Amino acid sequence: MSVDTAPVITTPPPASAQAALASADALATELAVDSAERERSGASLVPQLRRVAESGLLGIVVPAEHGGPGLSASTKVEVLRRLSRGDSAVAQLLLAHFVVAQAISGLGDQAPAPRIYADILAGAQLGNASAERGTATALDRHTTVTRRADGTWLLNGTKYYATGALGATWIAVAAVVADDAGLAERPSGTAGVRTATVFVRPDQDGVTLDLDQWSAFGQRGTASGEVRLVDVVVDDDLVIEEGVAPDPADAPPSLLGAYDQALHAAIDIGIARAALEDGAEFVRTRSRPWKEAVLAGVRRADEEPHVVRRFGELTARLYALEALLAHGSAVIDAGLAEPELSRDTAARASLQVAAAKALAQEFAVEIAGGIFELTGTSGTDSAVNLDRHWRNVRTHSLHDPARWKYVHLGNHTLRGTRPPRLGLVL
Repeated sequence: MSVDTAPVITTPPPASAQAALASADALATELAVDSAERERSGASLVPQLRRVAESGLLGIVVPAEHGGPGLSASTKVEVLRRLSRGDSAVAQLLLAHFVVAQAISGLGDQAPAPRIYADILAGAQLGNASAERGTATALDRHTTVTRRADGTWLLNGTKYYATGALGATWIAVAAVVADDAGLAERPSGTAGVRTATVFVRPDQDGVTLDLDQWSAFGQRGTASGEVRLVDVVVDDDLVIEEGVAPDPADAPPSLLGAYDQALHAAIDIGIARAALEDGAEFVRTRSRPWKEAVLAGVRRADEEPHVVRRFGELTARLYALEALLAHGSAVIDAGLAEPELSRDTAARASLQVAAAKALAQEFAVEIAGGIFELTGTSGTDSAVNLDRHWRNVRTHSLHDPARWKYVHLGNHTLRGTRPPRLGLVL
């Protein structure tokens, strides 16, 4: 896949939450116009990503100390939810941008934070290359980064599910640090393995994006395929050495996992709202009332009592999801405002967001599929492409299993057990 590295002319990022949300709404409306046709035809979403960059909305992730607006986590989550309402694939392509920008916020003025943040304010998008295939667990890494005698590093490996690599200026790569002790031969889930995050550009020598390999039935536009890294030379200031991975049972408290999960939930919940609104529009404008309703005097499908009731049930589920997400995001904000993050606050944020994410896997999928009970057979017409909402939310909701979220919630209710800190999993 060719890489477009043309510069993007941007406006300054929105300076307030209200401005950011208004910008997200405007972009969502624009993205929604041709989203059904783009999804059906498999069109590249690079033009849409560039529109987001041009709007300055990518810059809302930059902290105030680096020249950004310093907006709250809840505002960023809500922005992504609104963008997902317009085009969920565009929103998912940007999720890594939000997460990686937050992950490096703790670096302060240390490299590469100033450089990365400056590029974001100039329109840069951050991408992800973390997961791998063929490993024993999702936590294992075979990708290695090796320090060279001249102070640079050499990066080698193959990544899959590289969501956000499409359109990215910088790709954050998860790797294990190779050294004389042979740690590169052991999976990162093994105690004693040192890890690193490495920033590379997609147009560097040795970096190959093969994103067309992504063939899932939903979220097709994310092009979440393969990134191959062969002897990629990386400057020292673009490698963040993270040390030995801590034991999840007693790792320091962190909000990054809860924030990541809130963003994932935002995508599912944004899809649910788009499905409900598109389904309602179809019923209002195209569906016919069932013959028994006609015999009872009903002349419009949107006036049929059973249709009205079912839309009410689906709407209630959507309201519940949106409220849960807003509450979980507010707990994240509260934790970020603490002088020193407590374990209890971090656990509460993880659990509140876990509840929203787990229920979204049920309710958002139900909403996206439930509209077809009400549109009738005509709603399944491929020209309308209403089914993309169900395919998209069903695909994305499988990012991590709800069953474990319920286990953690149950353990906390029964015994007050805090969930393990598993990076970006919980």
